[in-house]
Amino acid sequence: MRKVIVIGLDCAAPQLVFDAWREELPNIKSLVERGVWGKLRSTDPPITVPAWMSMLTSKNPGRLGFYGLRNRVDYSYTKMSIPNSMQVKEPTVWQILSERGKRCIVIGVPQTYPPRPLNGYLVSCFLTPSTKNDYTYPVDFKREVEQVTGGYILDCDNFRTDEKQRILDQIFAMTQKRFRLAEYCLSSKPWDFFIMVEMGIDRIHHGFWKYMDKTHPKHEPGNPFENVIKDYYKFCDEQIGSLLRFADGDTTVMVVSDHGARKMDGGICINEWLIKEGYLVLKEWPSTPQPIEKCMVDWEKTKAWGSGGYYARLMINVKGREPQGVVALAEYESLRAELISKLEAIPSPDGRKMRTRVVRPEDVYPEVRNIPPDLFVYFDDLNWRSVGSVGSGEIYTFENDTGPDDANHDWYGIFVMAEAGRSQSVYRDDLDIKDVAPTILHQMGIEVPKDMEGKVIQG
Repeated sequence: MRKVIVIGLDCAAPQLVFDAWREELPNIKSLVERGVWGKLRSTDPPITVPAWMSMLTSKNPGRLGFYGLRNRVDYSYTKMSIPNSMQVKEPTVWQILSERGKRCIVIGVPQTYPPRPLNGYLVSCFLTPSTKNDYTYPVDFKREVEQVTGGYILDCDNFRTDEKQRILDQIFAMTQKRFRLAEYCLSSKPWDFFIMVEMGIDRIHHGFWKYMDKTHPKHEPGNPFENVIKDYYKFCDEQIGSLLRFADGDTTVMVVSDHGARKMDGGICINEWLIKEGYLVLKEWPSTPQPIEKCMVDWEKTKAWGSGGYYARLMINVKGREPQGVVALAEYESLRAELISKLEAIPSPDGRKMRTRVVRPEDVYPEVRNIPPDLFVYFDDLNWRSVGSVGSGEIYTFENDTGPDDANHDWYGIFVMAEAGRSQSVYRDDLDIKDVAPTILHQMGIEVPKDMEGKVIQG
């Protein structure tokens, strides 16, 4: 019947935490040395939404029914939405614990806006429109949050920018406020289960990876930001240390991330490629690069279109499904097979074979709810991102169409679990993101629901 503290670091990379900088992260190192640890396989796709909810419900994205930050609302061509807490139909660990009388504190977990009731306190996530909105449960807890933090910061403003010092300062300020709030809640509120997620590592990776990574194509030797990612990791480790004093002899501590990170070599313009291959037809070419949603697409001649992001989502214009569909249902599977073959054959600009992987949703999810893309595309196994805009006339690009971005997501995050009284370190190479929720419940003496897909992690 332990208490549990979970510290989430969005995008924390195992090659940095466990390998490159372990000796400089003494608090995480101390947990590793007396805990179960290893790389944590993320969701398919490895992205914040749906990864955190998959972690904390122990359900795969197909069952959750959302497949990324933006999802099709219907079978129209432009209607997309960002999933919020109301679309999470599967119970989270704090809902299960609340029903069993356990007191919960939840801070910053993605997809918790708008706040939903629980037995305790909740501060919602980076998807909250503004601190002017009601972002806490109970509602009047917001006054405390603002007072304790001196003005809470939900997320970094526009982290894809050349204003590097501004976002760096804001990332540190945001993190300091979040951990200050965490320390306040742990010290002044009753709790059995505590979880927080800090978004700063994700933001600093995307904003500064090229300055750190000497293998990055845009690396600048001797640049003034060369050590900022390491300095930030060390800062987070110090903040974690401030929370560990609340872990008594009956408390298990976990440090987790939803996915990792790696350098981004470039972008594949998915819609430019589809145009060149004859699958996507425009009525009129844009005078400047535009998102596909703003282009004059000739849907009556278009078989497929795609969207940008750290991976590509490709949609097929199916007859009787999309408003102006042209692909007969009988041709659907053969077209998907053709697209998979061609996409996986796209070479790098220098002619190298890329390790591109294209998957059908039903091949990775036992169940597929709502409206998934028809194909997911991971260019060069995530070394390249997808660029969705149209107008450059080029398939390859080294500039991101949504602002400067140095890093892509990676398949593995981190997992560390230190149980009170334990002194042995055990490395595991079989950890999956869906294992976290059942492990939390097991640690707290709660029976794991039979429909959870993950396993209980034991050393």
